[in-house]
Amino acid sequence: MTRPARVAISRRQLLASTALVLLAPPGWAGALPWKPDSGRPPEAALPGPWLFLTQDEVAAVEALFDRLIPPDDLSAGGREAGCAVYLDRQLAGPFGRAEQLYMRPPFMPGTPQQGFQSPQTPADLYRTGLAALDGYCRSGFVGKRFAELGPGQQDKILVGLEKGSIELPGVDGPSFFEQLLQNAMEGFFADPIYGGNRDMIGWRLIGFPGARYDYRDHLATFDAPYDRPPVALTGGPEWRGGR
Repeated sequence: MTRPARVAISRRQLLASTALVLLAPPGWAGALPWKPDSGRPPEAALPGPWLFLTQDEVAAVEALFDRLIPPDDLSAGGREAGCAVYLDRQLAGPFGRAEQLYMRPPFMPGTPQQGFQSPQTPADLYRTGLAALDGYCRSGFVGKRFAELGPGQQDKILVGLEKGSIELPGVDGPSFFEQLLQNAMEGFFADPIYGGNRDMIGWRLIGFPGARYDYRDHLATFDAPYDRPPVALTGGPEWRGGR
């Protein structure tokens, strides 16, 4: 199915945007460099309840992410991959509060190389942007919210946001689009511990091995597909004595 502009990213574009390479040091030998369960395991971000997003916002975000990363015959889309869970946990934490961003005036339009340029925190941007987006849709599509529109209509709206031809009150459309796209890709490819990349969907799509500690058996087979399943930061059964 043909989709407009950049909105429905092709799998080739999506994969090209992820430069994921891990090389195991050749000097590694012997057993694991740590004892199983010897340290505090990372705490995974589990689905539900929602920590920041409201139910209406969840519906909008899942619809948005499923158009930015649509499902196809190769893989699930952004909705099934849990990208909304990833975003919710990020917005509820330091990222949402912009704790690591410079947030002092003056705020002026910047170049793409200058990064985030807004007096709004990411949490404020999403809260304002999602409400404005649903308001725009209700006024132009017989009271329907974004999540209730058809895929073609959703794509046209996303194209309008990206190009700046659709104006939302209190929101810079292109900046909001770029933030949506960035967070969708993060949720699709980040370690599952952050709530997205459910069942390592994104990693399985690109053949990324994840956090495996030893690649010696595969170093000489660089021209062959990597056939081992990926491992997340929380480890696999073989890391924990088969449990």
